[in-house]
Amino acid sequence: MQKSDYFIKGILESDEKVVAKIYNLFFPKVLSFVYRNNGQREDAEDVFQKALLQISARIKLRKLEVINTSFEAYLFTACKNLWRRELNKKQKRVTNDEVKELVSEESDMAYALLDQERWELFRDKLEQLSDNCKEVLNLFLKKVSYDQIVKKLGYTSETVARQRVFKCKAKLIEMIKADKRFRNLK
Repeated sequence: MQKSDYFIKGILESDEKVVAKIYNLFFPKVLSFVYRNNGQREDAEDVFQKALLQISARIKLRKLEVINTSFEAYLFTACKNLWRRELNKKQKRVTNDEVKELVSEESDMAYALLDQERWELFRDKLEQLSDNCKEVLNLFLKKVSYDQIVKKLGYTSETVARQRVFKCKAKLIEMIKADKRFRNLK
């Protein structure tokens, strides 16, 4: 049994030993991320718990069979997405002086699950691109300057690098839109 399967089975069966192991192994990284992004320990604990619930719900509802990355990477991505969502909600509450109705917990979880599925579709299609497109888009997404992309990949000019980024993005969008999951995630 792969480690991912071990953790998934433990979550599904509410195995206290496995859940405790998940906390011991993976919570420190999430805690560090939340601290670095204006959060407290309680925030990290909430996010971690929500991510585990989200994974559990996803497994039960959608029959999540294979995690293409490690369980740790999958869980961490879910936590990052949930924390960013929390930060965005807090920012909206602060920037809008009026009191707004808060989204229910169930609705919030549904949106978080949808975000996670969109992220997985994006990652799946990104992995299907050519190695050059993957490298170009990864540099672009990391906000590496076109000048640096030219030097790193040996292109002749920034115009060539821009065209390559454009073509790779277009191919990625085309692949995502062609996937049957896309219609359900719109």
